Amino acid sequence: MSAPHTAEPPRTPTSTFAHKAAFIAAPGTIAFALLYYFGSVYTKAYYTTLSVLPEDLGFSVQGVVTNSSSAVFVPVCLLLGGGLIAFLALGRLGLALAGPGRAVLRQRAIRWLLAAGVAMVVVGFPALFTNAAALFPPGWPRRFLPALMVILGATLAVFAVHLRLTEVPGARVRQARDADRMWLAGGTLAIGLLTLSLFFGMALYVADMGRGDAMLHADEGYEGIPIVVVHSRVPLTHHARGIKRKDHGPQGAPYRYEYVGFRVLAKAPSRFYLISHEARSYRDRHVLMLPDDGTVWMEIYADS
Repeated sequence: MSAPHTAEPPRTPTSTFAHKAAFIAAPGTIAFALLYYFGSVYTKAYYTTLSVLPEDLGFSVQGVVTNSSSAVFVPVCLLLGGGLIAFLALGRLGLALAGPGRAVLRQRAIRWLLAAGVAMVVVGFPALFTNAAALFPPGWPRRFLPALMVILGATLAVFAVHLRLTEVPGARVRQARDADRMWLAGGTLAIGLLTLSLFFGMALYVADMGRGDAMLHADEGYEGIPIVVVHSRVPLTHHARGIKRKDHGPQGAPYRYEYVGFRVLAKAPSRFYLISHEARSYRDRHVLMLPDDGTVWMEIYADS
Protein backbone atom coordinates (compact mmCIF):
# COMPACT_ATOMS: atom_id res chain seq x y z
CA MET A 1 0.00 0.00 0.00
CA SER A 2 1.56 3.27 -1.10
CA ALA A 3 2.14 6.10 1.29
CA PRO A 4 -0.38 8.92 1.07
CA HIS A 5 0.75 11.86 -1.07
CA THR A 6 1.23 15.04 0.89
CA ALA A 7 0.56 18.18 -1.07
CA GLU A 8 3.01 21.03 -0.78
CA PRO A 9 1.67 24.04 1.08
CA PRO A 10 0.70 26.88 -1.26
CA ARG A 11 3.28 29.60 -1.62
CA THR A 12 2.43 33.10 -0.58
CA PRO A 13 3.08 35.99 -3.00
CA THR A 14 5.99 37.05 -0.80
CA SER A 15 7.70 33.65 -0.93
CA THR A 16 7.10 33.39 -4.68
CA PHE A 17 8.67 36.79 -5.24
CA ALA A 18 11.65 35.88 -3.04
CA HIS A 19 12.10 32.61 -4.92
CA LYS A 20 12.16 34.40 -8.28
CA ALA A 21 14.37 37.19 -6.98
CA ALA A 22 16.95 34.64 -5.86
CA PHE A 23 17.44 33.50 -9.48
CA ILE A 24 18.14 37.11 -10.47
CA ALA A 25 20.14 38.25 -7.45
CA ALA A 26 22.64 35.38 -7.48
CA PRO A 27 23.85 35.90 -11.09
CA GLY A 28 23.69 39.67 -10.55
CA THR A 29 25.95 39.39 -7.52
CA ILE A 30 28.45 37.32 -9.48
CA ALA A 31 28.38 39.78 -12.39
CA PHE A 32 28.88 42.73 -10.05
CA ALA A 33 31.79 40.97 -8.33
CA LEU A 34 33.42 40.27 -11.71
CA LEU A 35 32.96 43.89 -12.78
CA TYR A 36 34.56 45.03 -9.54
CA TYR A 37 37.50 42.67 -9.98
CA PHE A 38 38.18 43.67 -13.59
CA GLY A 39 37.72 47.33 -12.69
CA SER A 40 40.34 46.99 -9.95
CA VAL A 41 42.69 45.25 -12.40
CA TYR A 42 42.23 48.08 -14.92
CA THR A 43 42.68 50.81 -12.29
CA LYS A 44 45.82 49.20 -10.87
CA ALA A 45 47.39 48.75 -14.31
CA TYR A 46 46.50 52.30 -15.40
CA TYR A 47 47.86 54.19 -12.41
CA THR A 48 50.86 51.92 -11.87
CA THR A 49 51.90 52.66 -15.46
CA LEU A 50 51.76 56.38 -14.64
CA SER A 51 53.94 55.84 -11.53
CA VAL A 52 51.03 56.40 -9.15
CA LEU A 53 50.27 54.08 -6.25
CA PRO A 54 46.66 52.96 -6.87
CA GLU A 55 46.31 51.74 -3.29
CA ASP A 56 46.59 55.37 -2.12
CA LEU A 57 43.73 56.71 -4.21
CA GLY A 58 40.85 55.18 -2.28
CA PHE A 59 38.40 54.62 -5.13
CA SER A 60 34.80 53.85 -4.22
CA VAL A 61 33.16 50.61 -5.28
CA GLN A 62 31.07 52.50 -7.83
CA GLY A 63 34.18 54.13 -9.28
CA VAL A 64 35.99 50.82 -9.68
CA VAL A 65 32.96 49.20 -11.34
CA THR A 66 32.63 52.18 -13.69
CA ASN A 67 36.25 51.77 -14.78
CA SER A 68 35.51 48.18 -15.82
CA SER A 69 32.63 48.99 -18.19
CA SER A 70 34.76 50.09 -21.14
CA ALA A 71 37.53 47.60 -20.36
CA VAL A 72 35.37 44.47 -20.52
CA PHE A 73 33.07 45.53 -23.39
CA VAL A 74 35.28 44.27 -26.23
CA PRO A 75 36.31 40.93 -24.68
CA VAL A 76 32.72 40.18 -23.61
CA CYS A 77 31.50 40.83 -27.17
CA LEU A 78 34.27 38.63 -28.56
CA LEU A 79 33.47 35.85 -26.10
CA LEU A 80 29.75 36.01 -26.88
CA GLY A 81 30.41 36.00 -30.62
CA GLY A 82 32.98 33.21 -30.39
CA GLY A 83 30.74 31.18 -28.11
CA LEU A 84 27.81 31.53 -30.49
CA ILE A 85 29.95 30.44 -33.46
CA ALA A 86 31.33 27.47 -31.53
CA PHE A 87 27.85 26.50 -30.33
CA LEU A 88 26.40 26.59 -33.85
CA ALA A 89 29.36 24.79 -35.44
CA LEU A 90 29.57 22.03 -32.87
CA GLY A 91 25.79 21.71 -32.77
CA ARG A 92 25.80 21.24 -36.53
CA LEU A 93 28.44 18.57 -36.15
CA GLY A 94 26.36 16.84 -33.47
CA LEU A 95 23.34 16.71 -35.80
CA ALA A 96 25.50 15.32 -38.60
CA LEU A 97 26.71 12.51 -36.32
CA ALA A 98 23.27 11.66 -34.92
CA GLY A 99 21.60 8.34 -35.58
CA PRO A 100 22.59 4.70 -35.02
CA GLY A 101 23.90 4.41 -38.59
CA ARG A 102 26.70 6.85 -37.76
CA ALA A 103 27.81 5.26 -34.50
CA VAL A 104 31.28 4.38 -35.79
CA LEU A 105 31.82 7.85 -37.22
CA ARG A 106 30.53 9.35 -33.97
CA GLN A 107 33.00 7.33 -31.89
CA ARG A 108 35.81 8.42 -34.17
CA ALA A 109 34.79 12.09 -33.85
CA ILE A 110 34.64 11.76 -30.06
CA ARG A 111 38.18 10.37 -29.95
CA TRP A 112 39.55 13.05 -32.27
CA LEU A 113 37.82 15.91 -30.46
CA LEU A 114 38.95 14.64 -27.07
CA ALA A 115 42.52 14.06 -28.22
CA ALA A 116 42.78 17.50 -29.84
CA GLY A 117 41.22 19.21 -26.81
CA VAL A 118 43.46 17.46 -24.27
CA ALA A 119 46.56 18.18 -26.39
CA MET A 120 45.75 21.89 -26.57
CA VAL A 121 45.07 22.06 -22.83
CA VAL A 122 48.30 20.20 -22.02
CA VAL A 123 50.31 22.61 -24.18
CA GLY A 124 48.55 25.84 -23.21
CA PHE A 125 47.75 25.45 -19.52
CA PRO A 126 51.34 25.22 -18.17
CA ALA A 127 52.22 28.34 -20.17
CA LEU A 128 49.67 30.36 -18.19
CA PHE A 129 51.63 30.13 -14.94
CA THR A 130 55.18 29.08 -15.88
CA ASN A 131 58.03 30.13 -18.14
CA ALA A 132 56.73 27.77 -20.82
CA ALA A 133 55.13 30.84 -22.47
CA ALA A 134 58.59 31.57 -23.90
CA LEU A 135 57.91 28.80 -26.43
CA PHE A 136 55.32 31.02 -28.10
CA PRO A 137 56.19 33.91 -30.46
CA PRO A 138 56.88 37.24 -28.72
CA GLY A 139 54.26 39.95 -28.50
CA TRP A 140 50.54 39.37 -28.19
CA PRO A 141 50.76 35.63 -29.12
CA ARG A 142 52.94 34.97 -26.09
CA ARG A 143 50.54 37.01 -23.99
CA PHE A 144 47.20 35.59 -25.07
CA LEU A 145 47.76 32.44 -27.14
CA PRO A 146 48.15 30.06 -24.15
CA ALA A 147 44.79 31.15 -22.71
CA LEU A 148 43.14 30.90 -26.13
CA MET A 149 44.54 27.41 -26.59
CA VAL A 150 43.13 26.28 -23.23
CA ILE A 151 39.75 27.86 -24.06
CA LEU A 152 39.53 26.11 -27.43
CA GLY A 153 40.88 22.82 -26.10
CA ALA A 154 38.48 22.77 -23.15
CA THR A 155 35.58 23.57 -25.49
CA LEU A 156 36.46 20.63 -27.76
CA ALA A 157 36.80 18.33 -24.74
CA VAL A 158 33.42 19.43 -23.34
CA PHE A 159 31.77 18.78 -26.69
CA ALA A 160 33.41 15.34 -26.93
CA VAL A 161 31.97 14.51 -23.49
CA HIS A 162 28.58 15.80 -24.65
CA LEU A 163 28.65 13.53 -27.71
CA ARG A 164 29.64 10.56 -25.58
CA LEU A 165 26.94 11.07 -22.94
CA THR A 166 24.16 11.70 -25.49
CA GLU A 167 24.65 8.55 -27.51
CA VAL A 168 21.62 6.44 -28.26
CA PRO A 169 21.07 4.21 -25.18
CA GLY A 170 20.63 1.08 -27.32
CA ALA A 171 24.05 1.57 -28.84
CA ARG A 172 25.79 1.26 -25.47
CA VAL A 173 26.23 -1.75 -23.26
CA ARG A 174 24.76 -1.86 -19.79
CA GLN A 175 28.19 -1.82 -18.14
CA ALA A 176 28.82 1.71 -19.45
CA ARG A 177 27.48 3.47 -16.35
CA ASP A 178 30.87 3.59 -14.60
CA ALA A 179 32.45 4.87 -17.81
CA ASP A 180 29.76 7.55 -18.03
CA ARG A 181 30.69 8.73 -14.57
CA MET A 182 34.30 9.04 -15.64
CA TRP A 183 33.29 10.98 -18.74
CA LEU A 184 31.08 13.23 -16.63
CA ALA A 185 33.97 13.92 -14.23
CA GLY A 186 36.23 14.71 -17.17
CA GLY A 187 33.63 17.06 -18.61
CA THR A 188 33.33 18.84 -15.26
CA LEU A 189 37.11 19.29 -15.18
CA ALA A 190 37.07 20.64 -18.74
CA ILE A 191 34.35 23.15 -17.82
CA GLY A 192 36.45 24.27 -14.85
CA LEU A 193 39.50 24.74 -17.07
CA LEU A 194 37.37 26.64 -19.58
CA THR A 195 36.08 28.98 -16.88
CA LEU A 196 39.55 29.52 -15.42
CA SER A 197 41.14 30.26 -18.80
CA LEU A 198 38.34 32.68 -19.74
CA PHE A 199 38.79 34.51 -16.45
CA PHE A 200 42.58 34.57 -16.80
CA GLY A 201 42.46 35.75 -20.42
CA MET A 202 40.05 38.58 -19.63
CA ALA A 203 42.23 39.69 -16.71
CA LEU A 204 45.25 39.82 -19.05
CA TYR A 205 43.30 41.83 -21.61
CA VAL A 206 41.97 44.31 -19.05
CA ALA A 207 45.45 44.82 -17.55
CA ASP A 208 46.95 45.41 -21.00
CA MET A 209 44.15 47.84 -21.82
CA GLY A 210 44.83 49.77 -18.61
CA ARG A 211 48.52 50.06 -19.44
CA GLY A 212 47.75 51.01 -23.04
CA ASP A 213 45.27 53.72 -22.02
CA ALA A 214 47.78 55.17 -19.56
CA MET A 215 50.55 55.30 -22.17
CA LEU A 216 48.18 56.84 -24.73
CA HIS A 217 47.03 59.45 -22.21
CA ALA A 218 50.66 60.34 -21.48
CA ASP A 219 51.56 60.56 -25.18
CA GLU A 220 48.63 62.93 -25.71
CA GLY A 221 50.00 65.29 -23.07
CA TYR A 222 47.65 64.34 -20.23
CA GLU A 223 44.72 66.16 -21.79
CA GLY A 224 41.90 67.02 -19.42
CA ILE A 225 44.04 67.03 -16.28
CA PRO A 226 43.81 70.40 -14.43
CA ILE A 227 46.80 72.71 -14.07
CA VAL A 228 47.74 73.87 -10.57
CA VAL A 229 49.84 76.58 -8.95
CA VAL A 230 51.61 75.15 -5.92
CA HIS A 231 52.30 77.36 -2.90
CA SER A 232 54.82 75.76 -0.56
CA ARG A 233 56.36 76.55 2.80
CA VAL A 234 59.67 74.94 1.77
CA PRO A 235 61.58 74.63 -1.53
CA LEU A 236 60.54 71.62 -3.60
CA THR A 237 63.12 69.28 -5.08
CA HIS A 238 62.02 67.79 -8.41
CA HIS A 239 63.23 66.92 -11.92
CA ALA A 240 60.17 68.05 -13.89
CA ARG A 241 60.83 70.30 -16.89
CA GLY A 242 59.11 73.62 -17.52
CA ILE A 243 58.30 74.45 -13.89
CA LYS A 244 58.75 78.09 -12.87
CA ARG A 245 59.58 78.94 -9.27
CA LYS A 246 58.98 82.25 -7.55
CA ASP A 247 60.38 83.14 -4.17
CA HIS A 248 58.23 85.80 -2.56
CA GLY A 249 60.70 86.25 0.28
CA PRO A 250 59.94 86.53 3.98
CA GLN A 251 56.94 88.77 3.28
CA GLY A 252 55.28 85.88 1.44
CA ALA A 253 55.42 83.64 4.51
CA PRO A 254 54.29 81.12 5.39
CA TYR A 255 53.92 79.94 1.75
CA ARG A 256 56.78 81.94 0.26
CA TYR A 257 57.56 79.57 -2.67
CA GLU A 258 55.31 79.44 -5.73
CA TYR A 259 55.58 76.81 -8.50
CA VAL A 260 53.78 77.24 -11.81
CA GLY A 261 53.40 74.52 -14.46
CA PHE A 262 52.27 71.41 -12.61
CA ARG A 263 49.25 69.23 -13.35
CA VAL A 264 47.41 67.13 -10.77
CA LEU A 265 47.89 63.60 -12.06
CA ALA A 266 46.07 62.05 -9.08
CA LYS A 267 44.90 63.01 -5.60
CA ALA A 268 45.10 60.58 -2.71
CA PRO A 269 43.65 61.29 0.73
CA SER A 270 47.12 62.03 2.10
CA ARG A 271 49.18 63.16 -0.91
CA PHE A 272 49.24 64.77 -4.34
CA TYR A 273 50.75 63.32 -7.53
CA LEU A 274 51.96 66.11 -9.82
CA ILE A 275 53.49 66.13 -13.28
CA SER A 276 54.79 68.90 -15.54
CA HIS A 277 52.42 70.46 -18.06
CA GLU A 278 55.21 70.10 -20.65
CA ALA A 279 55.22 66.30 -20.45
CA ARG A 280 54.19 65.08 -23.90
CA SER A 281 55.19 61.43 -23.92
CA TYR A 282 55.13 58.35 -21.74
CA ARG A 283 58.93 58.28 -21.52
CA ASP A 284 59.07 61.94 -20.46
CA ARG A 285 57.38 61.65 -17.08
CA HIS A 286 58.69 62.75 -13.71
CA VAL A 287 55.99 62.41 -11.08
CA LEU A 288 56.31 64.56 -7.96
CA MET A 289 54.59 63.24 -4.86
CA LEU A 290 53.72 65.85 -2.23
CA PRO A 291 52.19 65.14 1.18
CA ASP A 292 48.85 66.75 1.93
CA ASP A 293 49.87 67.84 5.43
CA GLY A 294 49.63 71.62 5.26
CA THR A 295 53.09 72.07 3.77
CA VAL A 296 51.55 73.12 0.44
CA TRP A 297 48.29 74.47 -0.90
CA MET A 298 47.19 74.65 -4.52
CA GLU A 299 45.25 76.79 -6.94
CA ILE A 300 43.51 74.63 -9.54
CA TYR A 301 42.80 75.86 -13.07
CA ALA A 302 40.89 74.05 -15.80
CA ASP A 303 42.92 72.72 -18.71
CA SER A 304 42.38 75.15 -21.54
